[in-house]
Amino acid sequence: RLRLQRGVRHPAVLPPGQGADVPTGRPGKGVSPARRDDSGAHLLMDFSLGDRAEAFRSEVRTFLDGHLTADVVERMHTTGTFNDKDFNAGLAEAGLLAGAIPGYGDRDPIELYVLFNELEKAGAPYDGLAVTMLVAGVIHAVGTDFHRAEVLERLLTGRYNCCLGYSEPDHGSDVAAITTRAVRDGDEWVIDGQKMWTTMAHEADWVILLTRTNPDVPKHKGLTMFLVPMDHPGIEVQPVPTMATERTNATFYDGVRVGDRWRLGEIDGGWSVMGVALAFERGVMGGTNPAVPLLRRVRQWAAETTSPDGGRMLDDPLLRERLARTAMANQVSQLLTLRAAWIAATGGLPGLEGSMAKLYATERYQQAVGWFQQMAAAEGLLSFGVAGSAADGWIDYEGRHSPVTTIYGGTTEINRNNVAERHLGLPRSR
Repeated sequence: RLRLQRGVRHPAVLPPGQGADVPTGRPGKGVSPARRDDSGAHLLMDFSLGDRAEAFRSEVRTFLDGHLTADVVERMHTTGTFNDKDFNAGLAEAGLLAGAIPGYGDRDPIELYVLFNELEKAGAPYDGLAVTMLVAGVIHAVGTDFHRAEVLERLLTGRYNCCLGYSEPDHGSDVAAITTRAVRDGDEWVIDGQKMWTTMAHEADWVILLTRTNPDVPKHKGLTMFLVPMDHPGIEVQPVPTMATERTNATFYDGVRVGDRWRLGEIDGGWSVMGVALAFERGVMGGTNPAVPLLRRVRQWAAETTSPDGGRMLDDPLLRERLARTAMANQVSQLLTLRAAWIAATGGLPGLEGSMAKLYATERYQQAVGWFQQMAAAEGLLSFGVAGSAADGWIDYEGRHSPVTTIYGGTTEINRNNVAERHLGLPRSR
């Protein structure tokens, strides 16, 4: 529990624009409310989750104990495809997916955070599922009855996947400058262009695709979003390996025809749909903390490894300090993410708060990996399956994976701009 001074506002833990007299969640769901004294001021802020969220966490852990096998994890890292449709379908059959979409069913967005937090800690192949649930949330928020019947219901079975078609080779962070075109032709649209970093495109059944439909207006205002079936003629997928061993893709669209019913949102209104998607990605599904499983693996390795002076690595004062600092950073990351989930749970879109959570979590993750690689020395550069590798190769893997986390969901620079402009009121830098 964190003690709060009476009458003082704490914007880092409370909803934007609210003072200390606002509860942190709804009783029985999400985050527990804070206590008040007779004057109505808060004396304590209770960051524990409600009974319902904790019960849901227990359900997820029980599922993982029975379904996440060593073969599933090994296949993920061998193939570079961080997705397993049988595993995802198991989650759906256990009732852990359908209700977790924000605003859909009877679950709380905080429970969606709990789901991905537990998948992440367990090292499960959840990347494909996270993207799919993100798109499911967007469909529920801005889609039509056709999208819900044709796509959303299928996504919630775990047997179908989506991918994100935003970035392009010449327009990575500046997404509003994309040039992939969609031209109206009667009741259809003809799409031509190229996308980069289309992770899971080789597994996906649909791509949520940002296109330019009006080149004669400011770049943010001439965009339209589509949900395009990946089996349509004219779509080509080419693999792009990464240093993190995760496979991503380049995708090409050559005269791809889609009916207008596949449009998401208004014509030339794609930027607002993009905002919904990024709020989900950064605020609930993309704000979890990969340094949590890293900390656990390093601690176990340090407890079992002999240091140069003959003692345990875990007894090294510097390593212990770095483990402690990482644990504290993980807690801060969790609180920032829970704040974003709280906003989603009360009907908001945590775009700004999601940027804050992602910035902090990914930078602290990268810092922690650097520390532990230093402490592990040469063995920290040895990969899975190599004799003598530190933490069975996990330190090396995390070292290659951590830079990637600062890119997806918006680069660190873009997220800093978001915080600077929308929270601090600084002028635009571009």
